[in-house]
Amino acid sequence: MKHYLQFNDLSADEYSYLFERAALIKKKFKAYEKHHPLVDRTLAMIFEKASTRTRVSFEAGMYQLGGSVVHLTTGDSQLGRAEPIEDSAKVISRMVDLVMIRTYEQSKIEGFAANSRVPVINGLTNEYHPCQILADIFTFIEHRGSIAGKTVTWVGDGNNMANTWLQAAALLGFKVHVSTPRGYEVDQKLAGATTGSCQFFSDPLEACKGADLVTTDVWTSMGYEAENEARKKAFADWCVDAEMMAAAKPDALFMHCLPAHRGEEVEADVIDGPQSVVWDEAENRMHVQKALMEYLLLGKVA
Repeated sequence: MKHYLQFNDLSADEYSYLFERAALIKKKFKAYEKHHPLVDRTLAMIFEKASTRTRVSFEAGMYQLGGSVVHLTTGDSQLGRAEPIEDSAKVISRMVDLVMIRTYEQSKIEGFAANSRVPVINGLTNEYHPCQILADIFTFIEHRGSIAGKTVTWVGDGNNMANTWLQAAALLGFKVHVSTPRGYEVDQKLAGATTGSCQFFSDPLEACKGADLVTTDVWTSMGYEAENEARKKAFADWCVDAEMMAAAKPDALFMHCLPAHRGEEVEADVIDGPQSVVWDEAENRMHVQKALMEYLLLGKVA
């Protein structure tokens, strides 16, 4: 049994399989071909942090695979009433086949997985966001081919997305340029940063030079709302604009995991411009997660 709690939980070979499988599953979806390998399987989705894309992509994806979904929040379950996470895991995992959790601390999802009889997927924690990076890399492959040897520039907060990009770079053989304001740097130990796969820049424009992909996220992630005004001041020079995109390669892509605040972390003419692939990126969450759920439950399918 495998869990998917951070990007490092799978190997490069497993990712190669998942990207190929996601492409096949997406092709079937576009052709209205039924693909029901998970008939009679149930996914429990547990949300401590709300999300539009995570809920829709997992719920629609599981139904499209022939399975069913149970949606839980802390407001309508014992998780919000101080039941130990270990007890919740032991009960829930006896009744479903797969669990997706979107929560705050990584330690919560690790505690749940340690007591679960079924695979657990990280839908997002403060530390990591592996399903989003899975979708981002798949989107890059669709548009530009293999990401190996390429350069990804991260502009903005040293958050869960930045951490996961650094994990992915070390595992899949590409490079990440990281530019964050002082005081908002990536925790390199948490991200598993290696000298060969990442480089850090104080100037976001310098970080964008020669990039194949420029990507960012909101300045204030969920759970940090009290810091919003201070972050707006600190991040004022970290808005991805036309000048930054011009510094990247001529065919560079732009990505954003959404929701986006135009005029803050990205200018409207970038996210709505010809280099942006954010809508493909958003849709691809569903396709890669379908491949992931199928793999965690059935293994490699011939």
